[in-house]
Amino acid sequence: MANKVFTADEVARHTSADSCWVVLHGHVYDVTDFLPHHPGGSKIILQLAGRDATAEFDPIHPPGTLEEHLKPEAKLGAVDPESLKKLRAPPPRRGQAAAAQEPEEHRPPAPPLDALLNLDDVEAAAKTQISKKCWAYYYSAADDLCSKSLNSLAYRQILLRPRVFVDVTRGFSTEASILGGRYRLPTPLYVSPAAMARLAHPDGEAGIQRGVARFGALQIVSHNASMTPEQVAAAAPDGQILGWQLYVQTDRAKSERMLRRINALRDRYKFIVLTLDAPVPSKREHDERAGIEARLAWQPEPKPEPKPEPGPEPARASPPASSKKPDPNAGVGKQLFAGTAADLTWTSTLPWLARHTDLPVVLKGVQTHEDAFLAARCARARPDWNLAGVILSNHGGRSLDTAPPAIHTLLEIRKYCPEVLDAIDVWVDGGVRRGTDVVKALCLGAKAVGVGRAALWGLGAGGEKGVERVFEILQSEIETCMKMLGATSLSELGPRFVNTRVVERDIFDGDAGLDRSGLWEPPSKPKL
Repeated sequence: MANKVFTADEVARHTSADSCWVVLHGHVYDVTDFLPHHPGGSKIILQLAGRDATAEFDPIHPPGTLEEHLKPEAKLGAVDPESLKKLRAPPPRRGQAAAAQEPEEHRPPAPPLDALLNLDDVEAAAKTQISKKCWAYYYSAADDLCSKSLNSLAYRQILLRPRVFVDVTRGFSTEASILGGRYRLPTPLYVSPAAMARLAHPDGEAGIQRGVARFGALQIVSHNASMTPEQVAAAAPDGQILGWQLYVQTDRAKSERMLRRINALRDRYKFIVLTLDAPVPSKREHDERAGIEARLAWQPEPKPEPKPEPGPEPARASPPASSKKPDPNAGVGKQLFAGTAADLTWTSTLPWLARHTDLPVVLKGVQTHEDAFLAARCARARPDWNLAGVILSNHGGRSLDTAPPAIHTLLEIRKYCPEVLDAIDVWVDGGVRRGTDVVKALCLGAKAVGVGRAALWGLGAGGEKGVERVFEILQSEIETCMKMLGATSLSELGPRFVNTRVVERDIFDGDAGLDRSGLWEPPSKPKL
């Protein structure tokens, strides 16, 4: 049957949970048996049943996904070219004939990249080029977007203190040392893990890698990347380093298989980023609303109610409330979290991870000085667990709303346990809009500073060249800021270059909590 050529009518008959076919890259697949096992739920597939789902499938799923989850016999055959055109057309919306539907919107031409002068310009340009679904997923944050907004505002509230009569023409460098001095990079700027890059542009995560290569910046590749780790590694030039983000799965075997793949690519992937700030999916209303609107648009025409028998007109009753509840998995973000483990602990997860990789581990999502302190003490007590650093992050405001900005946590560390800054790498991400933001974080002790959405907006605005433009803007601003301050290297930056008085009013002001009884102590390494 695999050599059979199907017509559009034959494919379109299989749209139920009992018989669900989809077309991908011109081939027909029977995905009926996979429906109950799809991480994002069966409704995601059923709304694409009986038609060409390639455009929806490709930006979200890396190559090899079909082979991993479907049996070979699920590939039924091909579709003839004329039928393929018909199957690409969306089904009619409720109450609307197919011919009456609005045509696909025509996007305006993208502005020239050199006309984009800052990250606001880049984001505005990207919004004109990407789909509403893509914009909603990238833009969205938890609840009322308070943390997302405060991430940027906190940087605005820190003032710079420039020094004068400094010769900044000689020996200028933005070279950064990371992971305990293992690697030296031309810039402290890196790409935070950002999922689903091909939603913005076909260049995807490989395009991000090529875009930052000119600056020698590192990229942390998302666990939910739309390209394989091998594809992204192939885009990295010699000497370029990558990190891999890990969301530990409830089925640990899946995570262990991925770690084996990353270990085999260790000439490019130099560390693992274990993400801890999103144990459960958050409520991101822009993303969810876009998903709900899309699903409402695809609902089939309802069957007409049978006409009542002639007789006396019954008393009118209030219409019953709809029994249908909003789908909690309507957004892209909720779909991606399916299968993510929420049972991680210091004493179970880190030793498990050390058994499956000897790459350095960076903990992403630290939001208090207490956890930063525990990470530093753990790194000292159990070197066999390979813990090398932490990333102060609130997930770009996408996880717990009103959680603190990274810069607040960094100030907490300086106040309560500054020794952490010397014991392990401390990186920050979230809210960076200017090169001055990067320099402020470096002055307060960060070793590296990440941007996530900015890279995605650059990709949406112009593919890999758009990403390159984002880093060109930020790197130029970093260099200008440092020279204006009177610093010629990152080692010269320090807290006397910044005035944080306004921000310090808002950071935690309780007991340090570092000497309380019962504080977790990492178990000692067993003697051989």
